[in-house]
Amino acid sequence: MTPLDPSTARRAFPALSREYVFMDNAGGSQCLGAVADAVRSYLLERNVQLGASYSVSVEAASHVLAGQTAIARLVGAADRRQVVLGASTTQLLANLARALAPGLGPGDEIVVTNADHEANIGAFRRLESQGVVIREWQLDPGSLTLRLEELEPLLGPRTRLVCMTHCSNILGTIHDVSAVARCVHAAGAQLLVDGVAYAPHRQVDFGALGADYYVLSLYKVYGPHLAALVAPLGHLEALANINHEFLAGEVPYKLQPGNVCFELTAALPAIEDYLRSLGGGDLSAAFSAVAHHEAALAERLLGFLRARRDVTLIGDPSSDPGRRVPTVSFAPHAKAPEAVVRIVDGMNIGIRHGDFYSRRLVEHLGLRERGGVVRVSMVHYNTLSEVDAVIAALERAL
Repeated sequence: MTPLDPSTARRAFPALSREYVFMDNAGGSQCLGAVADAVRSYLLERNVQLGASYSVSVEAASHVLAGQTAIARLVGAADRRQVVLGASTTQLLANLARALAPGLGPGDEIVVTNADHEANIGAFRRLESQGVVIREWQLDPGSLTLRLEELEPLLGPRTRLVCMTHCSNILGTIHDVSAVARCVHAAGAQLLVDGVAYAPHRQVDFGALGADYYVLSLYKVYGPHLAALVAPLGHLEALANINHEFLAGEVPYKLQPGNVCFELTAALPAIEDYLRSLGGGDLSAAFSAVAHHEAALAERLLGFLRARRDVTLIGDPSSDPGRRVPTVSFAPHAKAPEAVVRIVDGMNIGIRHGDFYSRRLVEHLGLRERGGVVRVSMVHYNTLSEVDAVIAALERAL
């Protein structure tokens, strides 16, 4: 494996030339310069409506199609029509719940966790209003992981869908989606996976995971503010149409009311190109190098936190890249999370405090009253010297 050179990676992100340390990446990564260039090019050179026969419209459509195709390749989907694009993961999941709703009757069951972002909980809890029964798969209190032993008793003949996170946006813990998929499918249900906190750090291979639906936020994978929902074509075809009545047979358009944002979609090939460049054209090699580099970043910060007696590390203390991503949260004992972060703010370092819309998880941890957690979320373009700067800032703040 060729080691990742963060200095080379950083040159692709204009924002990183600033005298600032960005470590709120789980909230949104920095954007590739090539993405911004592609957006500008589309708006200034081919900003027309698609579907016409004149040459500029045909050219514009080809750029949008290339963006859809690039994301399909990036996530391991066999067909670009398996990818539904939208403004955010929250919006896509709300649309999915709406499209699933006509096929659900009173007494049908959906399983959600208490570890997920609210986007993957609230949209389906709202279906209780039509008689759907919601069951909750809770984190194991000792390991703070989702265990199959706790899921299996929740599955029954009326279970239609299980919703889970691939990786917690607070804990950083990676869950075994393939094992859960086998269990869920054996019960005759479908599996929806929120991969937002996973996709910036590890390769998503939708075909191998076994999930029925998978969502990710592209603005957290170095791109523009878009999100993607991936599913087998048959699943998308079976969903109710939420677009214009005469588009009922068009996948994925029937699930994209108002169509996609053309200029942002046209910029998506730049994400795939960049990630492949990190592995000499090989996406698997790129993410292997990313995981190795990020593990070193995580270990530097985790080592600091493990040695302190005035904080509680939330989640796996290990930096093992097979078990976690470099999203690290902790609860300070003597100060509120906001007070700690406000001090760090003054040192040109961006970290964050709160519940990160995983409010049910923070409540489960008993940290809501104190204002949640402090979260430091790193990605591959961060450096060990930046981690050291964060550690020095935390030493002052704590």
